[in-house]
Amino acid sequence: MLYHLLPSLEDLHIVFNLFNYLTVRSAGAMATGLILTLLLGGRFIAWLKRRGIVDAPRSAADEEDATGRKANMGGLLIVGVVAATTVLWAEMTNPYTMIALVVMLWMGALGFLDDYLKVVRRSPRGLVQRYKWAGSIVLSLALGLYLVLWGPDSPVGPTTTNLPVFDEWQLVIWPPAYLLWVALVINGSTHGVNMTDGLDGLAPGLVAIAVGTFGVFAYVIGRVDTSDYLGLLYLPGAGELAVFAAAIMGTALGFLWFNAQPARVIMGDTGSLALGGAIGAIAVLLKAELLLLAVGGVFVVEAASVIVQTRYFKYTKWRYGEGRRVFRCAPVHHHFQMLGWKNEQIVVRFWILGILCAMVGFATLKLR
Repeated sequence: MLYHLLPSLEDLHIVFNLFNYLTVRSAGAMATGLILTLLLGGRFIAWLKRRGIVDAPRSAADEEDATGRKANMGGLLIVGVVAATTVLWAEMTNPYTMIALVVMLWMGALGFLDDYLKVVRRSPRGLVQRYKWAGSIVLSLALGLYLVLWGPDSPVGPTTTNLPVFDEWQLVIWPPAYLLWVALVINGSTHGVNMTDGLDGLAPGLVAIAVGTFGVFAYVIGRVDTSDYLGLLYLPGAGELAVFAAAIMGTALGFLWFNAQPARVIMGDTGSLALGGAIGAIAVLLKAELLLLAVGGVFVVEAASVIVQTRYFKYTKWRYGEGRRVFRCAPVHHHFQMLGWKNEQIVVRFWILGILCAMVGFATLKLR
C-alpha cells in the first residue's frame, strides 16, 4: 500500500522516494511485524483464554482452570500480522508477493480447521489427516500448474531451478514432473515446520533464521547486478519476496516474546502450517528448492527422524514380531528431552544449528 501511495508524493518531499527501495520497505516490514505482534500479543492471548482456546489439560485441576494453561491457536495472530504487514509494505501488483501470500493463507486455513476441531470442538483427531494432505497437495499442484502456464516472466524456463555451488548449470525439470516437485517442496517444508513445533520457542526461532536467510537471497536474486556477480538466476520482481520474508521474520520474533519458555501461547497448526507453507513457497518462487535442504536443515532432520522412526518400527515389527525404535521418541527434539536435556538447552542448541545451516546456505554463494 505504501509503495503505491507515497512515492507519488516525492515532489512534496524527497523522503517519500525512500519507499521505492526494497531495503527500506523490508526494514519497515520487519519492524512493523515485530511491533504489531508485541502490541497485540498480550491482548490476543487474554482473548483466547477467555474463549477457552487453550492447550490440552494436564490434570483435573487444569480442566477447570484455563487461566494457568497456554493459549492455543496463536498462529491466527501470526498469519494476521504477516498478511497486514505485507499489504502495507509490499508491492501488491507483484505476482511473487501475491503467490506467497496466497500459499501462506491457504495453509493457515488448513491449520485453523485442524486447531478448531481439536481445541474448540474437542475432537481428538482434529482434521482428518487425509483431508489435510489433500488440501496441501491440491494447493501445491495448482501452484505448479500456474507457474508452468502463467508464471512470472523470467529469463529461464518456468521449470528451471538453481543448483547450489554450480553457477553455470541449472536443473530443468520435465513439466509434469515439476508439479510433483512443487508438491514435494511445499509439503515437505510445511510438515517439517509442523513437526518442529513441539517445544516452547523452537519453531518461531528457526523460522526467523530460515526466512531471514531466504529474504537475503530474494534481494540478491531480484537484482540483475548482484545475481550476475554471484552466478544466480536473475528473476525480475523476485526481490519483493524480501519484504514478505522480513514481515514473517519480524512477526516470528515478536511471537517468540510470548512463546519463549515458559510459553503463554502456542502457534498451533494454524501457525506452523502457514509458516512452513510460506517458506516452501519462497523457495519454489526463487527457484532455490535445493537450497532449502541446507537452510532448513533442522526442519529436514526433524521430519526425517519421524519417517525413519516410523519405517523402522514397522519393518522390525514385521521382521521380528515387535517394533523397535531408532530414537527414544520422534521428532528428534523429544529424543533429547528423554535423554535429560532441558527444554531451554534443546531450543538454544537447535537455534545454533539453524544458524549454522543458514551459514551453509550463504557459503554456497562463495563456492559458486
